Amino acid sequence: MKSGRCLCGSISFTANEVEPEIGACHCRMCQRWAGCMLIAATARGLKFDGEEALGIYRSSDWAERGFCKQCGSVLFYRYLDSDEYELCVGSLDDPSDLNLTGEIFVDRKPDGYALAGDHPRLSEAETLEKYPIFGN
Repeated sequence: MKSGRCLCGSISFTANEVEPEIGACHCRMCQRWAGCMLIAATARGLKFDGEEALGIYRSSDWAERGFCKQCGSVLFYRYLDSDEYELCVGSLDDPSDLNLTGEIFVDRKPDGYALAGDHPRLSEAETLEKYPIFGN
């Protein structure tokens, strides 16, 4: 189980299950939403406190994004009709045991930074081939 919250504390959450692997998405939608890449861990069984401050933006036909309406903190990306969330690592109280295991849309990231480590880095074409839902 892991816990987390937004910057101002209006929203807090617990997740029954958080996978130890994290991924980075460099697509333009994530860049615009998060202000950079989105780094997230897959989680299930979330319970939110302060739901009145929780904003939901349906960003595609298959997913929505959650944020705090008070402070603007980016909290999650969620596939519709699913209990599976991609929790923003920065919202977790203790992300220290999570490890970066992959990046997607790497050819869309700005040249000014690169994530270290030996892990898969998929281009936009490779991402769309592996995860066809993103192309819809």
